[in-house]
Amino acid sequence: MPRGSGLRKTLAARFDDELKFFKGWIDKPKAVGSIVPTSSVTAKRMASVINTRSGLPVLEVGPGTGVITKAILAHGVKPEDLYTVEYSADFVQHLRRLYPGVNVIEGDAFDLDNTLGDKKDLIFDSVVSGVPLLNFPVTSRVAYLEGLLKRIPAGRPVIQLTYGPKSPIPPGLGNYTVEHFDFIIRNIPPTQLWVYRRAKH
Repeated sequence: MPRGSGLRKTLAARFDDELKFFKGWIDKPKAVGSIVPTSSVTAKRMASVINTRSGLPVLEVGPGTGVITKAILAHGVKPEDLYTVEYSADFVQHLRRLYPGVNVIEGDAFDLDNTLGDKKDLIFDSVVSGVPLLNFPVTSRVAYLEGLLKRIPAGRPVIQLTYGPKSPIPPGLGNYTVEHFDFIIRNIPPTQLWVYRRAKH
């Protein structure tokens, strides 16, 4: 295939992703945090916290168009070992077409017991979260984090992106630690990454 044709297909796919993301933002602005998808640089940094040798599956929450999903798979997670929870029915259909081997679950990230159904007792290696937490009250954010931490071993991370300058889940409101992981300028808007863990006793 001519190189120019390949470049056009790549750009067309990227534009298609951004259109889907923009449509999702128009339809449900509270459920979608930004009007453009997460950058591949951010996605790769988020996936880097996963231990692929743990033998445990991985939970991704709020995958959107699947940029972070792609990075998780590229990091070495097998499709059948990735469970991804998405609220938007349009994004769910898109993800199922794009990643047919991944366990794509449609549902509410703030009600994971019901959303995961018969998988609610699974223990995951880590959690990668793209949910736009700043759109929700602090009490809901803390409850969301507590619900994630009970699904991973003590000391393993929940990594969360945010577009604000501070951790979207403040320290001191529950049994968890807060750690700044990275600041990525090569994202629109620039992105902060935060890691949360259950404190080891």
